[in-house]
Amino acid sequence: MKTILKSGVLAAAAVVLSASLAAPVLARDLTVVSWGGNYQDAQRNIYFKPFSEKIGKPVLDEAWDGGIGVIQSKVKAGAPNWDAVQVEAEELALGCADGLYEKIDWDKMGGKDKFLDSAVNDCGVGAIVWSTAIAYDGDKLAEGPTSWADFWNVEKFPGKRALRKGPKYTLEFALLADGVSKDELYDVLSTEEGVARAFKKLDELKPNIIWWESGAQPLQFLASGEVVMTSAYNGRITGINRSEGKNFKVVFPGSIYAVDSWVVLKDAENKDVAQDFIAFASLPENQAKLPEFVAYGLPNKEAAAKVPAEFAKDLPTDPANMTDAIPLNVDFWIDNAETLTQRFNAWLAQ
Repeated sequence: MKTILKSGVLAAAAVVLSASLAAPVLARDLTVVSWGGNYQDAQRNIYFKPFSEKIGKPVLDEAWDGGIGVIQSKVKAGAPNWDAVQVEAEELALGCADGLYEKIDWDKMGGKDKFLDSAVNDCGVGAIVWSTAIAYDGDKLAEGPTSWADFWNVEKFPGKRALRKGPKYTLEFALLADGVSKDELYDVLSTEEGVARAFKKLDELKPNIIWWESGAQPLQFLASGEVVMTSAYNGRITGINRSEGKNFKVVFPGSIYAVDSWVVLKDAENKDVAQDFIAFASLPENQAKLPEFVAYGLPNKEAAAKVPAEFAKDLPTDPANMTDAIPLNVDFWIDNAETLTQRFNAWLAQ
């Protein structure tokens, strides 16, 4: 009897073991990473939740503050826990050159000709066109700044200012404040004299600067009255105006615009589904919903044409807003980011 029971238990155990060996390992849920704040709230409603319903599986979303080092560490450690990530232009270029991303299946995206040229890359699909611009509270300043020279003018506009902590944008804005024209901006910044001139101009404002690192911070500083004006992402400004009834103003002259892109991390567990997600988020009928919530330009040409006029006027891609705006020189920052970051950090520590 014991022998029969024992053999029965062993047989049952063998069945359980063989079943567990045969069962596929369950993949983790698709994880999409973006910039947080009201922008990611909008993405959640427009892209993440509908795509989750479409595939019948959860879509997790996380936020980050950027940095190619974060991507490098995840990919080079193997089995990255992020799948689709929204990156800035330099992170796209550097990561693509370094083999950190999967190649985009452009047939799945509907073809390259559907998108702005600056939104097409072997490793990335443009998600938004966005600007970094001056923002101020229209309820507190009846006549606000109209230029970076005004931003530097603490006599005319007393109070603290906020800038993004890092050399990118900060050095450009300093030179614009010092009278460099937008057409000569990167020519000047490409010289040692130009860099020294930018830091000298920053010296003037340094006692009045509060530094921000995440996109939500400058809006918090404005709302609390901690600063009288700040650099900020244009979409965040209109977003908080709509969601919280603020009267924050965007100054488009002298703003710098760039394209953010979706990428898929190399060897990510859900790399195929991640490409499907990017295709879904790039559909004109989906992308065209974004400006109602956040005022970012749309890389899909058909989507841009669908935006109602009441929202189009707030976009950085609106012709009136582009007139005195400046495209970010991505190649300059790819070549100089490391050196200028070291120099900026040393200046900050003085």
